[in-house]
Amino acid sequence: MTKTIDYIREYYQKINDGSIIAGQWIHLLYDYIVHGLEEKRFYLDMKKANRAVKFIETFCHHSKGPLAPGLVTLELWQRAMVSCIFGIVDDGGMRIFREVMCVVGRKCGKSLLASGISEYVTFADGGYGADAFFIAPKLDQTDIVFSDYWQSVSAEPELARLARKRKTDIYVESSNTSIKKIAFSAKKSDGFNPQLAVCDEIAAWPGDSGIKQYTVMTSALGARPEPLILSITTANYINDGIYDELFKRATRFLMGDSKESRLLPFIYQIDDLTRWNDMSELQKSLPNLGVSVSIDFMLEEIAKAEQSLANKAEFMCKYCDIKQNSSQAWLSTEAVNRCSCAPLKLEDFRGSYCVGGIDLSQTTDLTACCVVIEKNAQLYVFMRFFLPGEKVEEATERDGVPYQAYIDRGILQRSGENFVDYHDCYDWFCKLVEDYEILPLQIGYDRYSAQYLVQDMQTYGFHMDDVFQGTNLSPVLHEMEGSIEDGLVHIGDSDLLTADRINSAFKVDVESNKVRLIKLNPALHIDGTAALSDAFCVRQKWWSDINDQLRNN
Repeated sequence: MTKTIDYIREYYQKINDGSIIAGQWIHLLYDYIVHGLEEKRFYLDMKKANRAVKFIETFCHHSKGPLAPGLVTLELWQRAMVSCIFGIVDDGGMRIFREVMCVVGRKCGKSLLASGISEYVTFADGGYGADAFFIAPKLDQTDIVFSDYWQSVSAEPELARLARKRKTDIYVESSNTSIKKIAFSAKKSDGFNPQLAVCDEIAAWPGDSGIKQYTVMTSALGARPEPLILSITTANYINDGIYDELFKRATRFLMGDSKESRLLPFIYQIDDLTRWNDMSELQKSLPNLGVSVSIDFMLEEIAKAEQSLANKAEFMCKYCDIKQNSSQAWLSTEAVNRCSCAPLKLEDFRGSYCVGGIDLSQTTDLTACCVVIEKNAQLYVFMRFFLPGEKVEEATERDGVPYQAYIDRGILQRSGENFVDYHDCYDWFCKLVEDYEILPLQIGYDRYSAQYLVQDMQTYGFHMDDVFQGTNLSPVLHEMEGSIEDGLVHIGDSDLLTADRINSAFKVDVESNKVRLIKLNPALHIDGTAALSDAFCVRQKWWSDINDQLRNN
């Protein structure tokens, strides 16, 4: 009789006793799994778990490298992952998890693992008509996992005799199963009924189109009793894409701030950013360190990363799984993310003094208004964005940003038709005073702003101060940077402002060593950051006169 092995608890024990080093997200995930088993919220079918592991190690082959075409031998972290996917079931024996996210550093065999899982589903676990799709933005980008899959199948006689490669797919006649690779096309995907969808390198999927494609595929999975969508990736530079959405869902789930039950996120990421070049810390993002990732190779990569910011940014993405934007960027992603917190409520700041900032769009761009309120030596930012109502769909397509989602959450407001109606900005500030007794003592605005808005604001009683967005703001920007880096600035759950600041960069005047705020590229928006810098500017300029009130003691 074949002995069954509980790889989940074996891995759990080893990461807890320190014999295997793992990061916070992996600890939280396995805490959730093991405690859920103990509390009988779900169950472990070890036969199903072991069957999946055994299939991969018996029938799946390496497709490249020195081990090809030998059989795959999974590491313990991979066996535990496969066991979680296929062995955790409800009281009726049905698999619990439908969405699996695996974030792991480069060279850790994620494509090989995805191929092995795909082979198991399409040959042994999916039943009749277990169609599978490998998905990426462009067709040639699907080739990595798809090619690994076919080469592995071809290397195994028992699988090869069951499958044949056709012009558009791989077909398993005995189970009427088709395995295809597809590029983004929400319309073409609408009629699909997949058992398995493999989303490769989702961190590189572009904004809104990636979110739409993922949504279509997850919706299509609903027709199956035990479907699976598998997303595999290392970190990347893309903002406001499906990776950001999934990562947010995943971390909220792992921290117990979510009612989700079908999501299974494996996030292999370093915890201590200051130890990015420490081999023991890197084990958290590279679970195959010393196996498929050699120590000597990593030492060479570390040496390269220590020589330039650009190399370090790439290293942080690919080996530490810490999302970066660019070495040109002003603020690090991790610093910006520290500003995020639970949603802020204006009611909690009733009767406060503050400073404000306005950045008006010149054409059809975003307009941003904000106030900065100090409380207990912390700075709280309330930001409202405005976008012409008739331009929402156009801007979504152009920018790859899910603006409607931000409208639904109250972060962004439709204003006017083809141009922002600046009276909405005026009304927002008036509402702060009239409904919440929040009083801006000074409001900074770009000197190119509409003068009638400035006049209306002055007529109401606001103190307006024009701000020139140039190198003169160097001291202000450095103060903002320091406050953000020190964790003193809090923006609630305003993802649009988070992305906005990640899009911001410094342009340095070499002769004067002064800086000015620019976009990382012309297609991006930094309107919220500009408005915030206006607020910081008047705060700094008028500090000696109004600091007693601004402290809100």
